[in-house]
Amino acid sequence: MNFSTRLAEKLPGILPAPSSPLLRKGVSELRCFSIANHSRRLRWGLQKKMVWSLERAETCVVSNSCLVHPATEAYAQEAIEAIKSEKVIAVPTDTLYGFACDACSLEAVNRIYEIKGRKLTSPLAICVGDVLDIKRVATTNHLPHGLLDSLLPGPVTLVLQRGESSILEKSLNPGIGTIGVRVPDCEFIREVSRGSGSVLALTSANLSGDRSSVCVKDFENLWQHCAYVYDGGLLPSGRAGSTIVDLTKVGKYKIIRPGSAKQATVAILEKYLLEEEEEDR
Repeated sequence: MNFSTRLAEKLPGILPAPSSPLLRKGVSELRCFSIANHSRRLRWGLQKKMVWSLERAETCVVSNSCLVHPATEAYAQEAIEAIKSEKVIAVPTDTLYGFACDACSLEAVNRIYEIKGRKLTSPLAICVGDVLDIKRVATTNHLPHGLLDSLLPGPVTLVLQRGESSILEKSLNPGIGTIGVRVPDCEFIREVSRGSGSVLALTSANLSGDRSSVCVKDFENLWQHCAYVYDGGLLPSGRAGSTIVDLTKVGKYKIIRPGSAKQATVAILEKYLLEEEEEDR
């Protein structure tokens, strides 16, 4: 199928039929503009951008109350501004797609609970941009030196004590003295977290109880509730999510959820001489 036929099918009613001389002329001019005096490599890059744009245009017709953009540096500032405006966005991580907002905005946090149909008693995790930021939200001085840098960035959620000096609002997970902290191995969400000047509340992009999302189509029914959806493609780690490990006790660890990286996580923990906490009997 040639480019003009694909274009007409993608945007019915807007463009003339593929056989139209007008469309052939327009496409011809577009082709001349795109490829004249360019290398073959550049021509291919432009073609991919045009096809991608058509796909995004089709997506926005499906959900015209939400904009779907690629999770690239070019759109990071837009996402940062949305977070600062107390909006909810959908983002890729190194495991699953998630809903994110300013963790210090009660309005935004409550919006996430509404979107997911999540019980208010179920705590949210948070995301920070860099390992050094963890000490702003949780107690880490009881951990072996180098442990955090060995585990993160990566597909691990660390459960830590919030501590008295935590910058987190008391309204986030009220009555719970611990917090799950993530530093995903995904530059887009880390850049957004850094630029927000705050901390991101982060939870999986799905209705509570539904399967987790590894592509934006998995939660298409929820796009309309987000300011923006950022598309990072199909995520390769499956639907297991991050490995959740409790590190609140000195010298101990407890795997709360195996997730996608249990074996590697345990190997690192034991390298630093942490022992698995025994189950309560």
